[in-house]
Amino acid sequence: MTRSDSSLPLQSGRCVLLVEGQDDRHIVEHLHWKCFGAKPPFDIVVKEGYSRLCDAIEPELKVPGRQVMGIIVDANDDPKSRWRAVTERVRRVRPEIRFGDPAPCGFVVGGEPRIGIWLWPDNELTGEIEDFVVAMIPPEDPVWPLSRRYIESIPAEHRRFSKEKTTRAEVHAWLAVREEPRRMGAAIRTDDLKVDGTLAARFLAWLDRLFDHQAQRP
Repeated sequence: MTRSDSSLPLQSGRCVLLVEGQDDRHIVEHLHWKCFGAKPPFDIVVKEGYSRLCDAIEPELKVPGRQVMGIIVDANDDPKSRWRAVTERVRRVRPEIRFGDPAPCGFVVGGEPRIGIWLWPDNELTGEIEDFVVAMIPPEDPVWPLSRRYIESIPAEHRRFSKEKTTRAEVHAWLAVREEPRRMGAAIRTDDLKVDGTLAARFLAWLDRLFDHQAQRP
C-alpha cells in the first residue's frame, strides 16, 4: 500500500516507510517485488520533500498502534547534517536512543515503534537516490558512459541543472533510451538495473531487518 500525504500522519498503518518523493517510492516498491516476490507489506508514505518529511517524523512516531517506522532521505552534500536533523527529531519522541554515526548497513533500533533510518545512497557518501541507482547499472552497460559524455558535453550556459544534480541528469539521460523509458523503478522491472550488487543487497537487508518477519518471501 502506498499513500501520498505531505503533512498529516497516517492514522491506521502499523508499519510505514517515510520517503521524500515518488521516485523513492517507485524504487522501493520495485526492489521489493524483484527480491521478495511480493508487494511491500508496509505503507510507503510520500512526504513530497525533505522538509515536510522531517516535520512529519514526530507525529508519525506518535500514531497509536504504530509498530515499525522507516525513514529514507537523500544525504545530498552533507550526510552528517542530514543525519543530525533526522535523529534529532526522532530523539524528541525517543530520547533514550543513542544514535552514534550512520552505519553502512543502515540504522535500526527496537522499541515501540521499531525505527530505521537510511540515507541515500549508502549512509556514508554525499549524493541522492540517483547515486544509489548508478550502483545498479551493470558495469558492462554500453550506454551509461555515452550518457555521461552527453551530459558533460552540454555547455555550462545551456545547463538547467546545478553541478550537484549532474548524476541525476546522467541517470535520466540513460533512462531516456531504455526500451521502456519510464521511472527508475521500471528499469528494475525490465532488468536494465541489476539488484544483485553490494549496495542493493545492503539496502534490502536493511529493509528486511527493519520490517522483520513482516517481509513475505516467495
